[in-house]
Amino acid sequence: MRIFRKKYATIVSVWHKELFSIDRKTCLKLAAKIAAVAIVFTVIVIYYDELRNLDVRALVQAAPSLAVAVLAVLGVYLLKGLVFIIPASIFYLSVGMAFEPGAAVAINLAGILIEITASYLFGLFLGGDAIQKKLAQNKGGRRILELQDNKKNASVFILRLLPIFPIDFVSLFLGGSKYNFLKYLLFSFLGIAPRVILFTLLGDKAYDYIPMNLMILLILAALIGAAVAAVIQALRHKKAALKTVNPDMPAQNDADNPADN
Repeated sequence: MRIFRKKYATIVSVWHKELFSIDRKTCLKLAAKIAAVAIVFTVIVIYYDELRNLDVRALVQAAPSLAVAVLAVLGVYLLKGLVFIIPASIFYLSVGMAFEPGAAVAINLAGILIEITASYLFGLFLGGDAIQKKLAQNKGGRRILELQDNKKNASVFILRLLPIFPIDFVSLFLGGSKYNFLKYLLFSFLGIAPRVILFTLLGDKAYDYIPMNLMILLILAALIGAAVAAVIQALRHKKAALKTVNPDMPAQNDADNPADN
């Protein structure tokens, strides 16, 4: 609980320092941001235990119809994208137990789209500076900043594929940094969907079918692959930059070293 207090307090403090050095219009925008964070923070403080231990099956059973049950679960996904404290894997598992397998997968995938959209828009609303300051305060956040430095599509996919990066905080940052929304949605969905489907269908037995050692190897392989791809991309950019600066350089070299006849 203290972690969330510190994170939201950081955002508010960043805006507070700027309040007295800006015009009225910007001041009103900052006030709206502070109010939004205050509302989210209040919800977290008041309903922390309920949100952390949310019983999806009870929620579904209490619904008068299947349609209402589905809407209720999707509503929780929307809330999850804003409060950041509802456990992801447990939620996927609970939905998988509350609905038929096919329906559960469809609901979870639709919910993921709602969740990452909500977090992205919230980050876009809050602004990049405050979000970056917030992420820089912990190790996981710094990893996100490092991977996202160049805003590469591969980085977004890896951030989503690896379970070590929190879904909602990554979404918050990408929204705050104004990453292209359609690319964000596509690569986020492709990265998150495999584990959502896995936990929906297999639940906690997923670890029985996929040993932890194998998961670690896959994560390491993905990181190595990303590093190699980043190096190749950097070399290509460097080569392209050199050609832009000295477009006639190859021709000059040929002139200095004519071919023997």
